[in-house]
This record gives sequence, structure tokens and C-alpha cells, in this order.
Amino acid sequence: MAKYAYPAVFTPEENGLFSVTFPDLEGCYTCGDNIEDAIRMAEDVLAFTLYDYEQERKNLPAPSSFTDIPLKEGDFVNFVRCDTQEYHRRNSTRAVKKTLSVPEWLNDEAEKAGLNFSQVLQEALKEKLGVA
Repeated sequence: MAKYAYPAVFTPEENGLFSVTFPDLEGCYTCGDNIEDAIRMAEDVLAFTLYDYEQERKNLPAPSSFTDIPLKEGDFVNFVRCDTQEYHRRNSTRAVKKTLSVPEWLNDEAEKAGLNFSQVLQEALKEKLGVA
């Protein structure tokens, strides 16, 4: 998983709406109620698409250059970036069962303190890995 930037074509529509397409990525498109929403939606669909590529071990196409993208009147190109690791972290809530061992005395103390073992392990792993 990594950080990426791909060019997106923003097309103004009626009533301030925007359509967004990614010429390098088939089926990767979205829209927004305004430019801010379109950018936010573009970041999300890009992360979703590239995360899917990574999971399926597909080769990611190289991002096109601004100058290689044909535009219609009113269209403009902007690079959109995403972090597929962050996307996975935000959107994957599936729990994975782990079996582990701790010394009996430590188990007894933790149970007396009413600690949730899963929560403590998650917090410790996040701290150790430096992730939020």
C-alpha cells in the first residue's frame, strides 16, 4: 500500500455540479455537488480503485502527464492524491481473531483491573507501529 497521485478531469455541469473522471483508470469516476465535494469524492474513489488494484495484484498504470489528456471546453485537469493504507485503515473494520499467551500473574492483574484485552492490544500495536 502506498501514496499515489493521478490526473483527474473535472467537468463543470449544470447548477455548480462537477463530474470527475480518471483517464488512466477504467471505471474510476465520480461527481460532486461543488468543486470541494468533487475533490473529496475524487480522493475517495481513487483510493478505493487503487486499493482494489493492490488487493487483486493488478499492475497500476503510470499516471498520464497533464499535456497528454484531451479536454473539452470547460474541462480542467487536477492531480488527485490518495493513501491506500489510510483508506484501508478508515474502511476496514473486520476483526481478526488472535490467540496469544501472557503470564498468569499478568492475566490476573489485568482481569482485576477490568481491562479489555483486545482494546489494550490494539492500543499497544498502534503505539508500537506509530499509527493512529
